[in-house]
Amino acid sequence: MLKRFAIDTLIDPTSVSTWTRSWSARRDTLATAPTSRLFGLDLVCATRAHAAEEIVAMAAAGERATIQFVNAHCVNRARRDAAYRRTLARSDLLLPDGSGIAIAARLAGVPLGDNLNGTDLFPDICRNAAQRGQSIFLLGGRPGIAARAAQTMRTRQPGLHIAGTYHGFWRADEEEMLIDEINASGATIVMVGLGVPLQEKWIDRVRPCLAAPIVMGVGGLFDYYSGAIPRAPAALRAIGCEWAWRLLQEPRRMAGRYLLGNPLFLLGAVGEAWKTRAMAQRLSAGGKRLFDAAASIAALLIALPLFLAVAAAIKLEDGGPVFFRQTRIGARGRPFRMWKFRSMVIDAEARLAAIRAQSERDGTCFKMKRDPRITRVGALLRRLSLDELPQLFNIAAGDMSVVGPRPALPGEVLRYAPEQRERLAGLPGLTCTWQVSGRADIPFEQQALLDIAYLRGRSFLQDLALIFRTIPAVLTARGAY
Repeated sequence: MLKRFAIDTLIDPTSVSTWTRSWSARRDTLATAPTSRLFGLDLVCATRAHAAEEIVAMAAAGERATIQFVNAHCVNRARRDAAYRRTLARSDLLLPDGSGIAIAARLAGVPLGDNLNGTDLFPDICRNAAQRGQSIFLLGGRPGIAARAAQTMRTRQPGLHIAGTYHGFWRADEEEMLIDEINASGATIVMVGLGVPLQEKWIDRVRPCLAAPIVMGVGGLFDYYSGAIPRAPAALRAIGCEWAWRLLQEPRRMAGRYLLGNPLFLLGAVGEAWKTRAMAQRLSAGGKRLFDAAASIAALLIALPLFLAVAAAIKLEDGGPVFFRQTRIGARGRPFRMWKFRSMVIDAEARLAAIRAQSERDGTCFKMKRDPRITRVGALLRRLSLDELPQLFNIAAGDMSVVGPRPALPGEVLRYAPEQRERLAGLPGLTCTWQVSGRADIPFEQQALLDIAYLRGRSFLQDLALIFRTIPAVLTARGAY
């Protein structure tokens, strides 16, 4: 049975306390570095030098962290392996690895730091470890590979302490002995090179039993530094084509990963960019605006004779202005001037204070079935909803939409409950869900809920359905006052 090891039995408490104070005083740690979210994973944004320095600093401070790399192959694998995906999500730090991830980040428009692939990061970690007196254990690869990689790094970095090495082909009954050996070595950084996703799943399973503060899955890193596989020339690496070199080195093993995996990853990257950039919502918004402009201009041309007849009727009744303009609150709280045919007496605003207490709707909006301020022509216009027709000018100008929450008065908005302010998330409309479901007969609180539900699930088909439902709603005049 694997044992859970107490860190304080292996590291001097005084040393830990000193390093912890030093670590807590650090202002820009890798653990608090900014991250970018891609493919549902939070990837660290940092320079390679900073990442290497902070990984070793965490080890020296006794800060426990599981660190994994994420490249195109990892993303492809995570799509079809739920257990591996959960393992990545449980890791403390995920480092972006390879040109594929950089391409995906550019497509999605999210920031990303350096390419933090393990092969480039390994020498920097070893240099920092040598300077800080931290030791590393290398686990993985074919027999002898990890030991040769360790010897290479000792030669490159005099003073580097490699606490131990072990190949990646142990038997199940040797696992407890292996973990004992790793812990007894006193290594503060353990690098596990078993390949994706075996190394991540193994680390996740035995992590509570490993005493080392830092444990990392490093894939085939040891093969390069042992000399077993030559690394791609710097020119190929600079243009992001190291994968082609690896394919030439191991065509049978790598053909599926790159010849099939790369196109699949790029398709996934396009899909991620579509989602991250909210392209569907942008296209939908663009289509909605195009429809609004075309529909409003066409309606204005068709309804021109009706406009003239209504204007004449209003003018003949009392000689006052034909149109009524009022400040309303639009999308994201922006005020605009809304147009209507005048349906009330000229001094209607001045008379409101005298009758406000007679409002027949509780709460935010004033409504009164027999409002004494409404003229005879105005009553007919309201019954047929013709008073709203000039709002086609607002729609053509882009202040309103054909479908959306009805525009509110500034004073009404000030009385909104916090959750009701979501009504302002989209352009106000000529018609909406509650307009076709009872209009003023529906309490404001329910109106707000219907508006918010519309904004969260709006679509072109839903807009068309509401437009068609508006016709019988206007003809029946239910709630029109």
